[in-house]
Amino acid sequence: MRACDLLASGECRTVTAAAERVGVSREWLSRLMQRSHIQAFIARKSRENIQRGMLRASHRVVELIDAQSEHVSLDASKHVLAIEGIRPPDQGQVSVNVGVSVGYVIDLSGQASNPSATVIDARLTHHDE
Repeated sequence: MRACDLLASGECRTVTAAAERVGVSREWLSRLMQRSHIQAFIARKSRENIQRGMLRASHRVVELIDAQSEHVSLDASKHVLAIEGIRPPDQGQVSVNVGVSVGYVIDLSGQASNPSATVIDARLTHHDE
């Protein structure tokens, strides 16, 4: 479909411009583009376009590893490694368990906050090694 090709290539940036270019009304082209067989055509063309772009993009990112800018080189290197599942461990993440029951609570205040709680009497012993 010529209008889809014009839109995909960027020759026409709007449905209105593509409709004018192929000699149909904008409303007719808009309705046509909503049909399932046209949507399937657009999806297929999009996948083909992305596949062509993947080859170029992968080549370019590998070229950028050797860029003169250290920042660009580092970003490209990290990107390539991340694609292969190699990344540094996450730092600084806080784990908060909300709504989790605690097994034991150690109260160091010296005051029993809950008189019905079981108190375990423990004494510090000194151990020389």
